[in-house]
Amino acid sequence: MSEPAKPTSAAEKEEANKRQRAAVDLALAESPARSTGSVELGGQRLAYRVDAGFMPVRSGQHGETHGEPEAAIFTTAYQLEADAARQRPVCFAFNGGPGSASIFLHLGALGPKRVRVRDDGGMPVPPYRVEDNPLSWFEHFDLVFLDPPHTGFSLTASEEARKKAFSVDGDVAMLCEAMRAWLTRHQRWGSPVYLCGESYGTTRAAAMAEQLCEQGVALAGLVLVSCAMDIQALEFSPRNDLPYALFLPAFAGTAQFHGCLKGPQAASADAARAAALDFVHGDYLSALHRGAALSEKERGRIARRVGELIGLAPAVVEHMNLRVPDMRYFHELLRDRGQVLGRLDARVAGPMGPDRKREWEFDPSIDALAAPYTMAAMDYFRGTLGIGMGEGAVERVYVPMSMQAHKAWNWNRGEAQGNSYACTSPDLARALRRLPHLAVFVASGQFDLGTPYSATDWSLDQLDITAEVRSRITHRYYGAGHMMYTREADIRQLKADLVSWLGDLPH
Repeated sequence: MSEPAKPTSAAEKEEANKRQRAAVDLALAESPARSTGSVELGGQRLAYRVDAGFMPVRSGQHGETHGEPEAAIFTTAYQLEADAARQRPVCFAFNGGPGSASIFLHLGALGPKRVRVRDDGGMPVPPYRVEDNPLSWFEHFDLVFLDPPHTGFSLTASEEARKKAFSVDGDVAMLCEAMRAWLTRHQRWGSPVYLCGESYGTTRAAAMAEQLCEQGVALAGLVLVSCAMDIQALEFSPRNDLPYALFLPAFAGTAQFHGCLKGPQAASADAARAAALDFVHGDYLSALHRGAALSEKERGRIARRVGELIGLAPAVVEHMNLRVPDMRYFHELLRDRGQVLGRLDARVAGPMGPDRKREWEFDPSIDALAAPYTMAAMDYFRGTLGIGMGEGAVERVYVPMSMQAHKAWNWNRGEAQGNSYACTSPDLARALRRLPHLAVFVASGQFDLGTPYSATDWSLDQLDITAEVRSRITHRYYGAGHMMYTREADIRQLKADLVSWLGDLPH
């Protein structure tokens, strides 16, 4: 989706700031779109009201009202229509990117409505519509979906605010402030508060848990879907051997799924993953660390074993210096079939271009979901919720994924320079140490090659917490990809696991 060009001259910047300020002021002056509905959950029909509107993020700290609004954050909130609803738990949810709106969690797993897609991860035939979600989390929480600045309908008031929003810490500050504003406006400070983030949303949520604690907000629980708290574990770059080891079990399961393995590891995806993990913990990490100090015989042995485990020819592995990056793997595994793997759901494959180039053209697993979710969401927002349909309503473009935000993101934290690897797992560890009742539920898809479950295992294992604190973390695995809730068996298991987790929390 196209976005406005960045202004260059001083006059253009001033004019752009005026337009952005006016747009934010107009959004915040609007009354929210309001509607009602109901959904059958747990053997009872629950009536809800929906408020879809903008929350101010002000330049003052922690909700101070004297500051000018820096942003208008679009929220879609589902609240139970009942007398005692104000004490109900509230779950704030967002997706990742960075630069992604919240429609995927909203209309995929949590909300009272969902988009029906194919179990195998392929692209469904249009038209795309939402339907009642019998596995909605609304049975357990009121739900508030947050669209970070320059996703969805959200806006920033200046180029300076926009730059702040395109950063790890600035994004966290704005989303915390939007949450506080929502709790105040809807008089919900007496409710237990939960966060749910997906992908980069977990990067954000881990830092928010600590930031909210600083602001006097003690979270009751944190749900992390497809974790990305330690970017170093996911970023294939020179002198960073972590992802080459951490992705190997997920590569192995993918190769087995596509019938590319022989021997014992071909028996099942679980067998392939287990064999790869043993190899990583045994020989592979040591071999990567030794580098050129490996003998030719050892180098050949490692290349053969890597190839056996992930379905590549040993010569290809040797050519890549025993280090198989994700983008190369997407193109190499099914090259003889003329197909490229999906990154976010490796069960899915799509056709390569006729020249078989290794450049990344598209992710067939993302394309299979992006259009159905976007088109169904637009139909639902306007046709059912009535967003932008009232008299005098402003026509706005909904941005499901802001590529400008993604490309311009500042990954530094604090005073760091040079776009270092972002890491928010220490924030989560501090929040867990500070909040004795905080519990964490983690969900991973076994065919996710964007934030693989094996990298999440490592990230959780590195948290600086005691065994007693660690007992408050639950990690569950599912048989699809990054958005495991798109598969019927997984969304059912995810809901069952969530219910079990909630049942174990202190009351």
